[in-house]
Order: sequence, then structure tokens, then C-alpha cells
Amino acid sequence: MALRIGILTGGGDCPGLNAVIRAVAKSLMRQCGATVIGIADGFAGLMEAAPRVRELTWESVSGILMRGGTILGTSNRANPLRSEADTARVLEHARALGLQALVVIGGDGSMAIAHGLSQRGLPIVGVPKTIDNDILGCERSFGFDTAVATVTEAIERLQTTAESHGRVMIVETMGRYAGWIALEAGLAGAADVILLPEIDYDVEAVAAVCRARAQRQRYTLICIGEGAKPIGGELTVQRRIADSPDPIRLGGVAHALREALEVRLDVEVRATVLGHVQRGGAPTPFDRVLATQFGNEAAQLVMQGAFDRMVTLQEGRLTSVSLAAVAHGSRCVPQDHPLLRAARQIGVSLGEPA
Repeated sequence: MALRIGILTGGGDCPGLNAVIRAVAKSLMRQCGATVIGIADGFAGLMEAAPRVRELTWESVSGILMRGGTILGTSNRANPLRSEADTARVLEHARALGLQALVVIGGDGSMAIAHGLSQRGLPIVGVPKTIDNDILGCERSFGFDTAVATVTEAIERLQTTAESHGRVMIVETMGRYAGWIALEAGLAGAADVILLPEIDYDVEAVAAVCRARAQRQRYTLICIGEGAKPIGGELTVQRRIADSPDPIRLGGVAHALREALEVRLDVEVRATVLGHVQRGGAPTPFDRVLATQFGNEAAQLVMQGAFDRMVTLQEGRLTSVSLAAVAHGSRCVPQDHPLLRAARQIGVSLGEPA
């Protein structure tokens, strides 16, 4: 009997999702004649009274490699582990649809749900997805390269207006509790100050950099991750969503920093929060290739019957890790990371006290 495999995308959208869907589906169809069932809006498509699904054909997944978003839709609120009734409904729908396995493309929250469902008898293979690059056990996730390119372009554009007006320009990136986007985009965009969640910053030290640059080069570019906070301060929480697997929504730290700097400086300070523009648009060629590799590798795991595992990239090689190992926690920038060392050595301030 030919395999019948489900696929869904969970959590926030991300450039490269369609490339994964395409690779999973085409690999399974071509190599073992599998029927691939696309599930709408993440786990939500299996939690409702009637499942929302459709069969994916070779034609329906052709021509989507370069498209942003996800043709299946996604949800960052649907959590079937929230109640026994929801869990039972998802498992029952999977059985009724004849699914022998489910491929889940998502971040740490989705992997935690996938592991929980796997423990309850649903065979699952995970594919890491996040622009934040913060999934444990994975050194590079697709979508991250695209987000870095988007932020880098924004910093470059802000440099010209900062220089023209002699301003301090603050750019806030996504990333939650990990500073990978801010770090790489800050370096790529020639930011003068890079502030990360992993290193609490000294407002006076940042102000000192701005004063020095005002005398020397008129302007200062600051790239700050949304999870950054001052020494002795708190995270800047935009809002809380009670029914979400990740209820805290960070945002607005750039405006908080602007207010702190304005009273310390004699120059104009402006803040730009990039927000969801970092998630949108076509994936970079790097992300298209990585997502294709991840999707194909996920299909291989399905055909091998290697379930409760997530495809990953370690030391530049494709491999897999157990879902249990990545289900809880996030991968942050290590204090001894080479990029931090490089930043310090070329004179980029990380907001550390003098």
C-alpha cells in the first residue's frame, strides 16, 4: 500500500516554507508514489470538527519554490495539547484520513507539540523553521538568511538619512530571546552599536558612542534585537496573548531606547521597528536551497520510518535529532561566539560598560 503522508506548517510564516512543502511532496511522490495531504492553517486544520485538508499534486506544488508565505496557511495559536479533547480530535482525524505519518514544519513551539503528539502515537518528522535561527540542535534554519538580508537593506537605507540629518537611528529586529538576526544584520549593515538579548546593555555606554560619533561622523546606527534589555531592566513586552503557545509578544524596545537616549544626547534620535516585514517576501537563493534540502531529508526520514525526529543542520551537514532534544528551549548567541569577538575587535559597541 502506498504511503499517505500529511504535511502542515505551524507558527509564524517564514520565507522558504513553500520550498519545503514542494521538496517533501515531490520527493515522496517520485520516490515511493506517496499521496501527500496538505493540512490547512497548521494544527488548527486537524483540531476542528471537520478537518480542513486537500491532496497536494505534482502540479499544485510546482512553481512555488520562490514564493513567500505558505500555500497551506499557518497558525501560531493552535495547540492540540492544550486539552485532551483537542489531542484526541487530532489523533482521530489523522487516523480517519489514513495518515501513516505527519511532517510538521515549524519552530520550537511546533516541535514541542509535534513531540507531544508523537508520544501519543502519531508518527511525526519535524522540519525546523524560524527566521530567528534559535532552534536547539540546528545551526542554520531556513528563513534566517532572508530576514538578515531584509534587515541589512533597511539599515543601509537608514544610514543615508541618518548621515544627511546627523541623527541616531535605531533599528529593531525580531528574534525573541535570541540575537542572531540583530548580530548578523548589524554586522552586515555596518551598525555602530549592536544590542542583543544575550548581553544586557549600559545606556550610558551607548550614549557615549553616539556622542563620539556625533563629533566625528555626525550619525550613529544602532541595531537592537527585540529581546534586548538594559542592565537591571526588564524585557519590553508589547502584549500578551493568553491562548497562544508563546503568549508573550515582544516589541518596542527601540522606542524605549530612543527615550533613554534623547535625554542624554543633543542630537535627534529616531526608532524604526521593522516587524513583520522581516517575515515576508521571496526567500533568498540560500534559503531556497536549504529549505529544499530539509524537505527532501524529511521525506527520506519518513520513508525510513525514522519518526519522532527533526531534520537539522550540524557542522554544515544534514542530519537529524530527536524531537525531545529540541522541544523545549531556544538556541541563543553564545558569549564566546566568533562574531561577537569580531564585532568587538573592529570597534562595534555591544552596549557593554566601558
